[in-house]
Amino acid sequence: MGSNSLPGRVQYAGLWLVASSWLLLTCSAAAAGLSFANPSQIPRVLILYPYDERIAATTIAGEALRNRLLEVTKSKIDLFSEFLDLSRFPEADHVDRMERYLAAKYSARPPDVVVALGEESARFITKSRASIAPTAKIVAAGFDTSTARDIGLPDDVINAFTTFEILKTAEMARALQPRARHLFIIGGSSDFDRRWLATARADLGEFSKSYETTYLEDLTIEELVERTSHVPPDSIILVLSVLRDRAGRNFIPREAVREIASKASAPIYGPYQTYLDYGVVGGNTVTFDNLGRTVGDLVFDVIAGRPVSDLQVSQTNIVDARQLRRWGLLEKNLPPGAIEMHKEKTFWEEHWLASSGAIGIVFIQAGVISFLLIERRRRREAERRSRLHLLEAVHLNQSATAGALSSSIAHELNQPLSAIRNNADAASVLLRSEKPDLQLMQQILKDIQDDDQRASDIISRMRGLLKKRSEIEWQEFDLNDVMAAAVRIIHGEAERRGIILKATEPSVELPVRADRIHVQQVVLNLATNAMDSILEGGSAKKILTFATGLSNEKAALCVADTGNGIPEERLSKVFEPFYTTKQAGTGLGLSIARAIVETYGGTIAAYNRPEGGAIFRMVLPLFRREEHG
Repeated sequence: MGSNSLPGRVQYAGLWLVASSWLLLTCSAAAAGLSFANPSQIPRVLILYPYDERIAATTIAGEALRNRLLEVTKSKIDLFSEFLDLSRFPEADHVDRMERYLAAKYSARPPDVVVALGEESARFITKSRASIAPTAKIVAAGFDTSTARDIGLPDDVINAFTTFEILKTAEMARALQPRARHLFIIGGSSDFDRRWLATARADLGEFSKSYETTYLEDLTIEELVERTSHVPPDSIILVLSVLRDRAGRNFIPREAVREIASKASAPIYGPYQTYLDYGVVGGNTVTFDNLGRTVGDLVFDVIAGRPVSDLQVSQTNIVDARQLRRWGLLEKNLPPGAIEMHKEKTFWEEHWLASSGAIGIVFIQAGVISFLLIERRRRREAERRSRLHLLEAVHLNQSATAGALSSSIAHELNQPLSAIRNNADAASVLLRSEKPDLQLMQQILKDIQDDDQRASDIISRMRGLLKKRSEIEWQEFDLNDVMAAAVRIIHGEAERRGIILKATEPSVELPVRADRIHVQQVVLNLATNAMDSILEGGSAKKILTFATGLSNEKAALCVADTGNGIPEERLSKVFEPFYTTKQAGTGLGLSIARAIVETYGGTIAAYNRPEGGAIFRMVLPLFRREEHG
């Protein structure tokens, strides 16, 4: 990764967490007006991000690129995104695995253009092009010409070059601080950080002779913060990048800059747009949204079959006006054409045209705000009442389920209680003997403890069915565990009815976030309905089957029976309120089940099995902790 590449790094658990964050966006119409190899085919563009989606630089550039392509093609384009995370995982075996994965993924839908954002992406696609996108055009962006030569890009690769010149940032700092006598240059400990430091030493060689120059490198973040908090006031501080510190901790560079700038005793400058709003005065940089739009136009020309060539993305000086005020730096010393962010306008500049109507506008705004606040309060109250109604309905449904299972639960509870009584009687007889067998006595007591635990578990399950809550209890749990708990609850009732229960062995964890009791209630509703259907159908095979698994990156749970199934004309109505085929049914069970599942962002559907019977399928979003961190 060269010093003039797009920066960034974020910690994740591993390759599959990276794979899970990849985003796929596709459109469905043919690209109108494009002169392409196959006019009936929508052009496919694959965007390779070198890091992960939380790195601001590539995210800003990538989003601007996507928006530009959607705009110029009127959304008639297929856009694919892959986050390689090659900065944190540069090992060869990871790169090889990624190549094999993408080659298999895009074998049936090969991209027509591959956009490589940053040096790592360019190196990756140069090496892997033959297996991933052998016929695609390659557009590389986010680094300079020297880095392109180091990579050894093929001649047919089109480049949008960017040059992050630390010297120009230093010259802007000198103009703003003409009395500065000290120069501090900060870099981290990753390979990328060290290359930046080497580039800075070369580019700032002559410039640094005018100052007492110190390079702060190979330090922990705490040491960097401590050193910069005690630099002389007449100092210029240049922060290159801190992807990793000496302790091996990884950082998003702008977050490291924020820590350093918060305690610094002199102004800080940096070469990246993403450092603005994080405590730096400014720098000479390529804006990443401009880079993305420029690359978008270049890609559009490629897919339209127009002649294209390498280009250089323009740079500019950008400063944060708030930091100028903080350090007492004069705006008049800025280089010509510098852009000031967050510059406060005077009252006359802001309101001279509309000052006469300011009072009226304030009153209108106050009225609108008051109306919106009232509507917001009403909406929240309506949502609260809706949740309460749902919770009431769920509780009534739980009570009905508990009542339906009460005889089986009572029978199941009687078994451990009878065993406890028999063991207690045996212990009483044993104690009255002249020489009680203590070892046997110990075994009897152990049996009593085990049976007591069995009875306690049965009562706990019943208590869960009957528990009433006034609020949803959000929990993180494995959907496989809910299936297992539901099977334990209904196994007694199934045995009483002569129904065989089957449950597939879970093959993968299915983490979801919802109210565990509510989801369990959905499974119990489906199971009790299925048992009723089996008995009504009179089938010789009385089997109730549970299964879980992944479905399109979501958690799925299925309940299948061997009953008569559902008439085709009724399949679309089974989840409607008050729709039932039972004489004593309320028609609310499946309606409540759907309301519960949809509350947690899921779906539920019913199908008929070809071999007879019905299958109900519930799907919930997977909960990934890193996405909610």
